[in-house]
Amino acid sequence: MNWIETILFRHTPMQAVIIIALIIAVGLGLSKIRIKGVSLGITWVFFAGIFAGHIGLSIDENMLLFAQNFGLVLFVYELGLQVGPGFFSSFRQGGVKLNMYGLGVIALGTAMAVLISYGFNMPIADMVGVLCGATTNTPALAAAQQTLAQMGLTASGTALSCAVTYPLGVVGVILGIIFLRRWIARPANLKTHDQEDTNKTHIDAFRVMNPALFGKTVKEAAALVGAHFVISRHWRDGKVTIPTSDLTLREGDRVLVATTEKDVPVVTMLFGEHENEDWNNEEIDWNAIDSQLVSRHIMVTRPEINGKKLGSLRLRNSYGINISRVSRSGVTLLATPKLVLQLGDRLTVVGEEKSIDNVAKVLGNQSATLKDPNMAVIFIGMLVGLLLGSIPILMPGMSAPIRLGLAGGPIVAGILIGRFGPQFHMVTYTTRSANLMLRGIGLSLYLSCLGLEAGGGFFDTLMAGDGLIWVGLGFIITVLPVLIMGIVALRLGKMDFAGSCGMLCGSMANPMALTYVSDSIPGDNAAVAYATVYPLGMFLRVVIAQLLILICV
Repeated sequence: MNWIETILFRHTPMQAVIIIALIIAVGLGLSKIRIKGVSLGITWVFFAGIFAGHIGLSIDENMLLFAQNFGLVLFVYELGLQVGPGFFSSFRQGGVKLNMYGLGVIALGTAMAVLISYGFNMPIADMVGVLCGATTNTPALAAAQQTLAQMGLTASGTALSCAVTYPLGVVGVILGIIFLRRWIARPANLKTHDQEDTNKTHIDAFRVMNPALFGKTVKEAAALVGAHFVISRHWRDGKVTIPTSDLTLREGDRVLVATTEKDVPVVTMLFGEHENEDWNNEEIDWNAIDSQLVSRHIMVTRPEINGKKLGSLRLRNSYGINISRVSRSGVTLLATPKLVLQLGDRLTVVGEEKSIDNVAKVLGNQSATLKDPNMAVIFIGMLVGLLLGSIPILMPGMSAPIRLGLAGGPIVAGILIGRFGPQFHMVTYTTRSANLMLRGIGLSLYLSCLGLEAGGGFFDTLMAGDGLIWVGLGFIITVLPVLIMGIVALRLGKMDFAGSCGMLCGSMANPMALTYVSDSIPGDNAAVAYATVYPLGMFLRVVIAQLLILICV
């Protein structure tokens, strides 16, 4: 019995690891449970933590805070690092609209909290706690508690109201997403909109029928329009070749062009005739087009190439090949000379077999060298994120500064390093499996400690005083904004379901709901939308929590 007491109840480093591991193991085991095909997934770790706290298990407070905060920082940084390469392009394409919908979710929840506080004569400090719990936003809670402390007021009611509303805040977003999928989303919403992205690489065949091009070189033709395109193959007199910038175009020449969907009309006007054959079918055998030319995917694995512009390598002139597309983190990019290459990029190379072999030697093409994550960048990025999150931002009329905090700073740092790190020759590439593993570990640590912290007085608080009222109000504040803005995004905005769910999860600062969406919907659309909305949403949630205290208390 003394042995059991030692490993379960006596606060030691080993006991803390055992308790956290036990909670995570039980929670992940329960995550396999499905009811009518629906599972709460990793959210079960949070509930397992609540149960552990309720039956009397606890760990040292400092160890609890460390594990909880470390897990949160690791999760959000790795998420930012994953979506960073495609973040800014996605923001240009639909990020403004996503953030507007996210602001709608935030505005609705905040307005409901204020109206309920005045309508039911409830202290605004308690309602701020309900709002933080309903939106699963512990950084906002911490900001509200700090503001109350600076005003000399107690924050116990704020913390308790947040603790009892948090579980249904987690579940409420997931339930709202399930409702939207079954009753609101249409078949068109359930299809990803990658194929409708006007900036996605598009392949088409054209005939040179424009008299203005006759006798001009490819370089001179490209200078006539502002659109970017790459000619990967050129046909003349039944023979296919790899064109160079000095190739002289003639009437009737046939060219295979990689461009973007939005530029197809411009390129059609340039060449004169757009053929109707579908060259974007994934089942096309590119190697069967001509016996002399082959098409292969080559991966950038040499550190020396990381951060260099594609044009500076002069691969076309040196080896007589052409590069039409670059795949990066699931996003297909046009292979323009100014494109900055990153480790892990997959280049579509067209040319003769021997020439492509030589290009492979230049780029590396040794995927085994990228299997191990660059641990230095992970911890450097987390450090930068924490420093960024601690910077005080002074707002007019506010006595206390605003900070991005433990959640906002690291995800911003992850996005910036994932996008711009290679330009400074930082090796930011990690395999998808390594990224998912680190994110899973971080989220599991965060949820287990969060549940354990709330579990001790959870049921007593729930059954006493205003506990049940807080829970009901919190559930309403969680679900209604999600449903309203979800319907607006799907029906009026005609957004795809994955992007809409990512937006809802990001605006509600709910990584558990994002994990549920990612497990049930293939692709990274939800994660990219989440990361697009999350930084601004997190910042506003923290600001709003402090403003409500300063203005209304």
